[in-house]
Amino acid sequence: MAPPNNQKRLKGIQIFRPFVYGNTAKLFHPQTNPKPPGTPEDHTYSWTVFVKGVDDTDITYWCRKVQFKLHESIPNPLRTIENLVPGTPFEVHATGWGEFEIQIKLYYIPEALEKPQTFYHHLHLHPYGTDAEKEVMKLQSSILSQCYEEIVFNEPYEQFYDLLTSPVARGKGKGTKMMKGGMVGSSGERTALIPLSSRPDQPFSRETEKLEIKRLMEARAKIQVMNASAQEDLKAKEEELKRLRAELKGIAL
Repeated sequence: MAPPNNQKRLKGIQIFRPFVYGNTAKLFHPQTNPKPPGTPEDHTYSWTVFVKGVDDTDITYWCRKVQFKLHESIPNPLRTIENLVPGTPFEVHATGWGEFEIQIKLYYIPEALEKPQTFYHHLHLHPYGTDAEKEVMKLQSSILSQCYEEIVFNEPYEQFYDLLTSPVARGKGKGTKMMKGGMVGSSGERTALIPLSSRPDQPFSRETEKLEIKRLMEARAKIQVMNASAQEDLKAKEEELKRLRAELKGIAL
């Protein structure tokens, strides 16, 4: 039940939280991935669609539940996942043979007093990307398709903001998983920081961000050079056109 809407929004404040959504898929194989009993004969893959924190950090303190809308040919196509142990991903497992678009709807905790937000993910069952990326997927014998996303809460309500930034109890064992990836600040408060470096199974990091910025800056510089060259070519062609028009005018006279 949502709290009474007698709270004030924090004017001029924006706060965001990152997360990852996507799917994994694996081809059925007698040795490496045997088909479970009762699986339809034409189903060739087992797959999982998920929503989780970057580097498996906890998002249940702001995301209450996730609804996945699968293809209508799948039994019980509308699946809602909630009441998870903190740090556990929201995910649905299924089998099939074809790719399709999955609707993903995120519901926030009652204190947010915000409407749910919808995303879409195309289920990938086959290798995709560059030739090199496809080969890596083939060697891994499984597909991983995931996207990094950020939820931006514009002028959040006071109570929700306090929950987003409240300290997290530090502990040993399972509790430490909630603090992976730099998602808890040095003083114990929750933050939106992502890991400093990436791994093969976790490509979203500040290192990747810097490399992407560098790539974009290099591309921008290349475009500026190409644009300057095109401008010079255009100027030369305009001069040539002007000369030809003058010659034609002289002939006409």
